[in-house]
Amino acid sequence: MEQVHHLEEILLYVLITVAVIVATRWVSRRTGLPSAALLTIVGIVYAFLPGENIPLNPELILTLVIPPLLYNAALDSSLLDIRHNLRIVISLSVLLVLATAMLVGVGFHLWVAGATLAAGVALGAAIAPPDPVAALAVGRRAGLPGNLITLIQGEGLLNDATALTILAVAIDSVDGVGFSFPVAIGRFAMSAAGGVVAGVIVAYAVRLLRNLREDPISANSISLATPFAAYLLAESVHVSGVLAVVVAGLIIGHNAPRHSTGASRLQTSAVWRLVDFVLEGFVFLLIGQQLPEVVDHLHEYETSTIVIAVSVSVGAVLLLRPFWLVVTQLLPSRMHARLGGSSDGREDKALDKREVVALSWAGTRGVISLAAIFTLHENVPDRDLLQFCAFVVVLVTLLGQGLTFAPLVRWLGLRANKADLARERNEARSAAVQAAIDRLDEIKQEEHDHIEDKAIESMRKQLTIRLERYRRRLDLIERSESDEVPVSPQYEAALVVRREVIDAQREELLRWRDAGNLTDEGLRVLERELDHEERLAERS
Repeated sequence: MEQVHHLEEILLYVLITVAVIVATRWVSRRTGLPSAALLTIVGIVYAFLPGENIPLNPELILTLVIPPLLYNAALDSSLLDIRHNLRIVISLSVLLVLATAMLVGVGFHLWVAGATLAAGVALGAAIAPPDPVAALAVGRRAGLPGNLITLIQGEGLLNDATALTILAVAIDSVDGVGFSFPVAIGRFAMSAAGGVVAGVIVAYAVRLLRNLREDPISANSISLATPFAAYLLAESVHVSGVLAVVVAGLIIGHNAPRHSTGASRLQTSAVWRLVDFVLEGFVFLLIGQQLPEVVDHLHEYETSTIVIAVSVSVGAVLLLRPFWLVVTQLLPSRMHARLGGSSDGREDKALDKREVVALSWAGTRGVISLAAIFTLHENVPDRDLLQFCAFVVVLVTLLGQGLTFAPLVRWLGLRANKADLARERNEARSAAVQAAIDRLDEIKQEEHDHIEDKAIESMRKQLTIRLERYRRRLDLIERSESDEVPVSPQYEAALVVRREVIDAQREELLRWRDAGNLTDEGLRVLERELDHEERLAERS
């Protein structure tokens, strides 16, 4: 009975957690405040209420939570865009992480009484990698330009591997002969190379299962297992598990249009959105709940020591990033890479001042910083102080930068050109429909006995109507001088009519079901058809 009661308590906590995550998302959508910051505040409030808090288990977080979050982020990223911006992505995700770890380590060694270089580097490695979740969520809502979105995504996907490798070297050095930067860099290179190989192996192993992935349920199962397979394979040979997950996700996401069915992609995408939503919500609630634990163990330190340690940590994180971006943008143009820089014939160019400011403020830290610093074993000198410093950095960036990032983006006037995005998509739609019409001509010339001319002409008529709609939309966009997508009264009226027609069909199907003329299974099949039609209408 005691075990059953314990399970009931766990179930109740899970239900409350989900309710809080959903409610916080609703508040976020209504107020425009980032849900990550709101959830962290809720976690802090909960931490001081009567009752037990959930302790942060670093092994659990790094093994079961981080891989699926990174994998889903990689699936939604662009392998081509990251490749076009590879130099600046590597600058932020590798070199800047190394520089941050070094700066914090040296600062601790020089100014914090009794602190060792290895302990300082361990802290620096933990707090160096930004968590892009909050910045991306706010940036997309604020209309951040696509090139900055790509840089934030690319940095967030790759920087964890750098940080965790440097952290492992620092931990090994705490009780050893001391920390060596050349050894750390060499170990990172080996770990990164092995992680890339492991990710490629898993990605191509998944491709071999494409026959199984034609079934949506099997595709979902394989997709959910993939990040854990990549992580475990890499960790089993002592290379970067997080990098293996990222590489596998980028390759699979890039190849998904060719190696999976439409039904599988729709269902898999929906499943990953749900997983991402729940895990992210849980993670940020968990961050807030750690405050009492990290504060309780500070009584043995003098106030001046705590202030100096926190100042070194926060100062290095907040000041080094903008300094790094400014310096790297002063390098020769051939050292820069920017979205579209190598794919459309334009010369590579540095980020402008507004973009540098926005990117400097997109450095929110998250749960991986806490999970990393919590991996320090208890005999590490100043472990409690290091954990407190990491927690303060996470709070300062997550709340300070997270809550002010959207106003900053709006103040800078950085907005994606929605008209250009709409033009690109409608041009691609027009090209795809024209290719379909050309294929109909080929089918007719091939004279298939089992295909009637009437079927070909019927399909041609549907495609022609769609092509004319896309071209009218393009004409409207071309005539507009605004960065916003122009609104056509005729186009909006057509959308209203299509929605009304779909609603009427749905209501009639429900009447048939309620009257016993249609089974529930039949209703679900026909509803899916209308759902896809409605989704197409919303995106056209």
